[in-house]
Amino acid sequence: MPGENLSRDEARERAALLSVDGYDVSLDLRSAVGDTPGAAGGEPRTFRSLTTIRFRCAEPGAASFADLIAPSVTAVSLNGKDLDPGEVFDGTRIRLEDLAAENELVVDAQCAYSRTGEGLHRFVDPEDGEVYLYTQYEPADSRRVFANFEQPDLKAPFRFEVRAPDGWTVWSNGAGELRDGVWRFAETKPISTYITAVVAGPYHYVTDTYTRAFEDGTTLEIPLGAMCRKGLARHFDADDIFLVTKQGLDFFHDHFDCPYPFGKYDQAFVPEYNLGAMENPGLVTFREEFIFRGKVTQASYERRANVILHEMAHMWFGDLVTMVWWDDLWLKESFADFMGSFSLVEATRFTDGWITFANNRKAWAYRADQLPSTHPITADIRDLEDAKLNFDGITYAKGASVLKQLVAYVGREAFLEGTRRYFKRNAYGNTRLGDLLSVLEETSGRDMAAWARSWLQTAGVNSLTPQVLLGGDGRIAELSVLQEAAEPTASDHAAPPRGELRPHRVAVGLYRDEAGALVRYARAEIDVHGPRTVVGELAGAEAPDLVLVNDDDLTYCKVRFDDTSLATLKDRLGDVTDPLARALCWSALWNLTRDALLPARDFVGLVLRFSGRESDIGVLQMLHTWADSALTYYAAPEWRRPGGRLLTQGARRELRQAEPGSQHQLTWARFFAAVAEEEPDLELLRGLLEGTEKIDGLDVDQELRWAFLGPLTAHGATNESVLAAELARDDTASGKRHQVRCLAARPSAAVKAQAWAQVVESDTLSNALVEATIAGFVQPSQRELLAPYAEKYFAVIERVWAQRSIQIAMDVVRGLFPSLRDSRETLDATDAWLAAHEDAPPALRRLVLEARDDLARALRGQACDAKAAR
Repeated sequence: MPGENLSRDEARERAALLSVDGYDVSLDLRSAVGDTPGAAGGEPRTFRSLTTIRFRCAEPGAASFADLIAPSVTAVSLNGKDLDPGEVFDGTRIRLEDLAAENELVVDAQCAYSRTGEGLHRFVDPEDGEVYLYTQYEPADSRRVFANFEQPDLKAPFRFEVRAPDGWTVWSNGAGELRDGVWRFAETKPISTYITAVVAGPYHYVTDTYTRAFEDGTTLEIPLGAMCRKGLARHFDADDIFLVTKQGLDFFHDHFDCPYPFGKYDQAFVPEYNLGAMENPGLVTFREEFIFRGKVTQASYERRANVILHEMAHMWFGDLVTMVWWDDLWLKESFADFMGSFSLVEATRFTDGWITFANNRKAWAYRADQLPSTHPITADIRDLEDAKLNFDGITYAKGASVLKQLVAYVGREAFLEGTRRYFKRNAYGNTRLGDLLSVLEETSGRDMAAWARSWLQTAGVNSLTPQVLLGGDGRIAELSVLQEAAEPTASDHAAPPRGELRPHRVAVGLYRDEAGALVRYARAEIDVHGPRTVVGELAGAEAPDLVLVNDDDLTYCKVRFDDTSLATLKDRLGDVTDPLARALCWSALWNLTRDALLPARDFVGLVLRFSGRESDIGVLQMLHTWADSALTYYAAPEWRRPGGRLLTQGARRELRQAEPGSQHQLTWARFFAAVAEEEPDLELLRGLLEGTEKIDGLDVDQELRWAFLGPLTAHGATNESVLAAELARDDTASGKRHQVRCLAARPSAAVKAQAWAQVVESDTLSNALVEATIAGFVQPSQRELLAPYAEKYFAVIERVWAQRSIQIAMDVVRGLFPSLRDSRETLDATDAWLAAHEDAPPALRRLVLEARDDLARALRGQACDAKAAR
């Protein structure tokens, strides 16, 4: 539709012309249940949306537009004058002409319930037939629910009222109550359209209260709520959610000097959610997978706590103070990502959160920063499609990493004082980069403009490598750090300039053997500038076995090793006693593997040799993911089968040796299932499912049963009737997703054709079932079965992009790229499509370029691995 993809220029022009005084939004959701004409046919099920917008125009007589995506509009009036909907509404925009200085727009529309997680999503629980609704808008889907000016800098107060089916509860950003059959909600503070929210249905709801006494004698009480579907209530550990919530509120009140500004604090765990969570003020939404149906490790609880705190940080960074346009998305996401880990470590039981940050979040950033689509943290966002794709590893994890470097650069207190001044000056307003830099310059005395140019306005990741010169006495004569600019991407296609050598505040650690352990015996914190920096403080130190640049993970860089250090790690990685240092070493080795500087078989060998000694469960899980990826994508094809056998044998051995009932045992059980391929291993999985095999302490709960059924199905060791019986055992929404994934994983050409048709040719599946079908369709062991779909992929992606919602289109384009057809022919086919489709939507081309780069990188890794075997 022509007006759906709002451009930055259009938004800037509209913001210069209009200011919004308030919204009244009335939704009638009673059509969500029962029989509704068209609900089961080709037409979408709809609900009534009545919106009144009060706004001013700086140039009376000028024209503008309001946003609305709806099947139909019943009535439109502007300043009391009825307009013809057929003339002013084109399906995405309402044309507004001859505006007055003060205006009132009333729009009565029929809006559609969503099955894609965008707008107002409608979910029917297969377990009990109950209907659940929730909204998800970022970056621009509130216009699917009510008429508005859909851009972040046109903030306004909102008043919502909702009519809902009998027996339902409704929540919105403000506190609400049911009066005369209508849920009416308190007016919000001025907020952006994309963070308004409605949740409605027969949710299970638990309450608590947060109380905070301030030094001036005032007391703040915040009503807390947490909700989930009734079918998940027995698994809902609301007490732990409230514990982390209260700890987070204490932390942010301690450090921000700005009381939580949005009244209540509800947290809704909702089905078929596309994201991890969303920071709607007063009504945060989360994916319900954060409610654990089976036994999980502490890493899962840590991840949930981090997300709770990330969204809470947004109440200040993003909700109270919002970016003007999506170019400065980092002003909220980078800060929330950093503050999530910062508060996690300092306020909760998860004191090793920086290890997870270094090993997990930064891996996402390093990958994104080496793609041809990499961009500065302050990105160039031309339109909403650009914005949708910019919720990426650069904006989140690299931005957070750079903020961690900023804290090291300016000092903790200067950083926090800067945030406090930033909130006070810009509360309920919109900001750009300069607004933040100005307060940080005040509090730190540093030249923030130069820092921003290096860190926020350039792309790419630097590499830091130690260079050690020993004197005749065996001690260090000179130790220096060599800095290199970002390496070229694996793609041959154009990418942003990457020549920047940045200033880095880093720690350099020296490690040596002490009683069989590798421990740090010397450390220096220095400022790295330019291509070579001498670390004078370490001259004269004893010769190290290992030099670790970026010890303590202060900066954002790829760590490289000198020859002695790399040899030490290959022989003694498990002897590094400090868990953060060990995690940094693992991360550096994985980057070497991705960069084709370390053969994949060598990385797999390191995992087999040392991962059994890994104490941090999150690091262990990441090592399993990396080892699987190394084998699937970066290993020479002829080594995949023997390498797979080695991985499976190692996983089976560690599973049997792990402490009974431990989280390590559970982690190894899941990894064993993920890599099992041959009959003896599949037989063990089958025996564990059927109870004929037993491993002491391993509880094969429902989630683990599905984990075992996945590989059994993919290798043809079970059938559709077994999956049907398992669904009967677990007849829930989660069970259905697992069954759909397993059904699509069956090794049959007919199955693959059916799964392809369900995802590509039909739009009947919900977002969650599209995701499950794609996950089942793509199996590394089924490369030959997937071969026919490489050509089909390039024939359909433009049509999919044009006809499907952007969320589904992104899932299809990313998920079905023929990455497992890892050959020069596939690379050539990708290049041919790119050459022939230069006028394709930029966002679509970006996704194909990213996939192309991953494929080129994999081929480069395979060549490295094959060379190592010769």
